[in-house]
Amino acid sequence: MAFQSGDCDAAKRMVDAGLARLASCEPANLTAAAAAVFSPDCRFHIAHPFNDLDGRDAGVETFFAPIKRALHHCSRTHAIVAAGVFNDAVMVAVMGHYRGTFARDLAGIPANHKPVWLRFGEIHRIADGRIAESWMLPDMLDLIRQAGLWPLAPSLGAEGMWPAPGGNARALSPVDAEAGRASFDLVLAMHAALGTFDGRTLESMDLAPYWAPDFAWYGPAGIGSSLGLDGFRTVHQIPFLTAFPDRRGGQHVGRIGDGDFVVTGGWPSVTATHSGDGWLGMPATGRPVGMRVMDFYRCENGLIAENWVPLDIIDLLRQMGYDVFARLAHLRGHPRTSL
Repeated sequence: MAFQSGDCDAAKRMVDAGLARLASCEPANLTAAAAAVFSPDCRFHIAHPFNDLDGRDAGVETFFAPIKRALHHCSRTHAIVAAGVFNDAVMVAVMGHYRGTFARDLAGIPANHKPVWLRFGEIHRIADGRIAESWMLPDMLDLIRQAGLWPLAPSLGAEGMWPAPGGNARALSPVDAEAGRASFDLVLAMHAALGTFDGRTLESMDLAPYWAPDFAWYGPAGIGSSLGLDGFRTVHQIPFLTAFPDRRGGQHVGRIGDGDFVVTGGWPSVTATHSGDGWLGMPATGRPVGMRVMDFYRCENGLIAENWVPLDIIDLLRQMGYDVFARLAHLRGHPRTSL
């Protein structure tokens, strides 16, 4: 079935059902399940260490099959599924978790033989009834945390599973473009306020009019989660602005407003120079970096109530000269022994 440009509901249902089926199917059926949802020449842009992959077969062999081998009783749960049209293409965004017993190592991360929840944020571009391009951010650093290892300084925020949305929002509901426009306008106004930072004071950004007083900000592993504007500032905003004062955002591959939900993301979405000390315990490197990041927002009563932020921390650290997977190998007894 080929979708019309505005047929977001059908795309939403196809992505929701198809990716859930792909995660839970028998290994022998993996190729057929992937063929039902991805085009043969689909392009994948995935968090490090998977990175860019060309073609459905490469996506299956390099990403989906290893996850299914690693997670016994593997399944996917979707907390948010949102759809809209961006640059004349139907886009579907999904936030949720892979769930399973971590029974086999994955990308050098040691299996702990316990249930784990690998959270992710994804944006998919639809063409001719299937996914033609995917941007996918599984939080591999959080999987390392769940495996019982930690290669960084302690997080300033709270680490743990991301909750499903509160309020009256539902993970899968008919597309509501009209309400989505109002939600998106709210988020864009907040983004504009972020852009008024004068390089000296937080007060130069008037964010309070856009966020609920007790809003929840769910950051990636390494940063952690916080509540309220004071928590957001201390856990994330102050360390981030100190480290990346020249950051520039808004370079999005997808923008979606669907009911109470807004999703933005890019590859990279934010570019900056790492010119300040302290972020994730790292000294300034002076290196230019690009951030693979998405934002999933839930709006309520004209304010932003929740914000989930998938971010490829491991790739960002790699650009700063810190190899998380080399550190992980060392911690597991396989140190680097030569220059």
